[in-house]
Amino acid sequence: MRLRAASFCAALLCAVTALPAAAGGLIRLTDRDDLFGWEAVGRLELGAAGYCTGSLIAPALVLTAAHCVYDKSHAPIAAEAMTFRAGLRDGEFISQSGVAQVVAHPGYAPGATLTGEMVRHDVALLKLADPIPSAVAGPFALAGAGRAGARVSVVSYGRGRDAALSWQRDCGIIAMNRGVMQFDCDVTFGSSGAPVFMRAAGGNARIVSLISSGGQDAAYGMELPGIVADLKQAMRAAKRITTAAPRRVQVGQGGGGIGAKFQKP
Repeated sequence: MRLRAASFCAALLCAVTALPAAAGGLIRLTDRDDLFGWEAVGRLELGAAGYCTGSLIAPALVLTAAHCVYDKSHAPIAAEAMTFRAGLRDGEFISQSGVAQVVAHPGYAPGATLTGEMVRHDVALLKLADPIPSAVAGPFALAGAGRAGARVSVVSYGRGRDAALSWQRDCGIIAMNRGVMQFDCDVTFGSSGAPVFMRAAGGNARIVSLISSGGQDAAYGMELPGIVADLKQAMRAAKRITTAAPRRVQVGQGGGGIGAKFQKP
């Protein structure tokens, strides 16, 4: 059902106590075979700031939440402090790369009150220092607009389960309001930036949203097509690119993050 309450808080953020429990359990993607098809989801290491979840939408582009790319003082984290590890599981990864450029949507204000407007723009795009070939980790396409009642799945890292990806293969979009989606998916610290997938015709998983925040039995994300188009344009228009040394390595050992990032409404 599409909510029509006058305020975003009344319509969406403050409704968490009335929600059902998440519809599907978590599956740990432990083995290489379990990871097949999800290799482009990885852990974004943020130096001393901890980690988030990110996903490839092109060989050199990673999509994550905007709040992930700021530190506790709300200052931007340097690109060279970041590393994306695709398919990280139990210390091994499919591939990794440093980050050359970071663009967070200007509509997101770090440190501001977490409103619908902040969730709607909580998206960042990262350009990798060295692209990860599609044959190694196939990037995901974006889905069109989501719809209330649609079934989705989430692939993420999280506090207490950050050594490997967890897949919740069945949860749902339970409400939509002004470009913001509400899910009954199981998320926690570290799930920030995690892709929310819908199945397209032919069974291919496409990213319909990212996890921005959550609490109790609710999670929140945003519609993506327009936001991502804005970020790509901003990245092309940027005059300066902070270059990090290429760090891509095939199927190697990964380090541990310091802390998982998350927002709670």
